[in-house]
Amino acid sequence: MRIIFAGSPAAALPSLKSIAQSAHEIAAVLTREDSLTGRKRQLMPTPVALEAERLGLPVIKANRVSAVAEELIGLNSDLGVVVAYGGMIKPPLLGAPRFEWINLHFSLLPRWRGAAPVQHAILNGDDVTGATVFQLTEELDAGPVFGMMTQSIGKNETSGHLLDSLSLSGSALLLRTINGIAEGGLFSREQDGEPTLAPKLQSEDGRIDWSQSAVEIDNRIRAVTPEPGAFTTVLGARFKVHDSRIDFDGPPLKPGEFAFNGKVLIGTGTAPIELLRVQPAGKKPMSAGDWSRGAGGIRSAGD
Repeated sequence: MRIIFAGSPAAALPSLKSIAQSAHEIAAVLTREDSLTGRKRQLMPTPVALEAERLGLPVIKANRVSAVAEELIGLNSDLGVVVAYGGMIKPPLLGAPRFEWINLHFSLLPRWRGAAPVQHAILNGDDVTGATVFQLTEELDAGPVFGMMTQSIGKNETSGHLLDSLSLSGSALLLRTINGIAEGGLFSREQDGEPTLAPKLQSEDGRIDWSQSAVEIDNRIRAVTPEPGAFTTVLGARFKVHDSRIDFDGPPLKPGEFAFNGKVLIGTGTAPIELLRVQPAGKKPMSAGDWSRGAGGIRSAGD
């Protein structure tokens, strides 16, 4: 089939590569415009744009799909494929490809419809997640399902680790779906179950409340790593937590209270949490042990 591929972040790369290596033709790659990134605020293409150019594929950059809809319609494609593009596909483009558009979404729909399904799955303590390929409709992530795969969530997995894993396994599901549609033997079914929503996480979603249970805090830290990032305050300044684990055998501590006993422990509403990698304000990330050697007099966090 002749395919339009729409995607932007690194999570879309396995799917792009998989389709590019298949018997199908990629007519064009739609991705978001270059944006300012990094500390130096340099203008950089999306990961998908860079990979598409490496593969020699035509690239169309747009933050608003309506601005390039006529160009995309003119490609006379058989199928549109979306993997984390970051924009809405609306009529008349929605119905332009012969088989319209399908979307690879990193959750078990209808659970976690929205921009941050992986983060919300970890934040809410889900044991299992997965990926779904569904028919794109005007309603957010609500179209009928072509295929689904499940995957356990590891107890120490961050959203970054889980998304990397799902992007690989999901790309195989996506290609099977494309092949099934091309062969004519694959049909979709309506979503079944009560929808839950997964809106994009904001910076404040990374703030740690040390009065919560250790499990709730651990879920939050893993959910917001690497983005938007977990943080607390130490001596009134922002203090990032990049890696940690629950110490179920640790000493009893008050919420936010530090203990330095060969480990860097901090109290929660239940068991303490061991800090492993942190980033004080104005510093680079470092091991918690290295930070603790200069942390004399510090007694608590989150004030």
